[in-house]
Amino acid sequence: MFTSKLTLAAVSFLSAVASVNAHGYVQEVVNAGTTYPGYNPNTDPYYNPPPQRIVRKIPGNGPVTDLSLIDVQCNGYTEGGTPGSAPAPTYATVAAGSQIALNWTTWPDTHMGPMITYMARAPSDITAWSPGTDAVWFKVHEIGKDANGLWAATDILTANDSIYTFTVPANLKAGQYLIRHEIIALHAAYTYPGAQVYPSCIQIEVTGSGTALPTSFVSFPGAYTATTPGIVFDAYQNTGAYPIPGPSVWTG
Repeated sequence: MFTSKLTLAAVSFLSAVASVNAHGYVQEVVNAGTTYPGYNPNTDPYYNPPPQRIVRKIPGNGPVTDLSLIDVQCNGYTEGGTPGSAPAPTYATVAAGSQIALNWTTWPDTHMGPMITYMARAPSDITAWSPGTDAVWFKVHEIGKDANGLWAATDILTANDSIYTFTVPANLKAGQYLIRHEIIALHAAYTYPGAQVYPSCIQIEVTGSGTALPTSFVSFPGAYTATTPGIVFDAYQNTGAYPIPGPSVWTG
């Protein structure tokens, strides 16, 4: 039977294995001075009882390349190994208008691409809700390639010590929401499948007196296809502007 703690040797071994073929995932979430450790696919499955996370489970640090799969939503799985989005046991309380900082593991300097954030309002308890293939997602932030040719990932993310920050829309209606944040790595995106999607889903409860809700939504899978601008993109040959995939950003 597993104990409630991993041995130091086991943690060291698992961390070493993870670093051999590193891609990346959100390892920490910070809001208003409170830090929430993210789901760690290298150690969390070996705890009993499991850690209380606000980030939904991921199977590892690798990407999703088939955009028709439910995996593209949260890169998660349900109990028993079925791809999906298994709810996490808890959530963070976040004020509308506040900033959320997402701390990534060290990102490979060859994996250039955009960083994009969506939200979805939960109709019920966030710790028991999965969106499935419903169109419930709205985009709240995006950053691709700036005027100087610097990519959100890797250039800007690395310059910010692996921390990406976005603001929860100030007038967003209070309630429970699922954040879907991703990097789309483009180093092999000159054909399809080639773009590598690294999504992560974070559970929050938004507070405040806002009343705004979007009226247009997308689904995952569904929002991106092989013909979506920015999914097939030769980042080495194309030095011009990059068309960030998905809908326009909703600011509230």
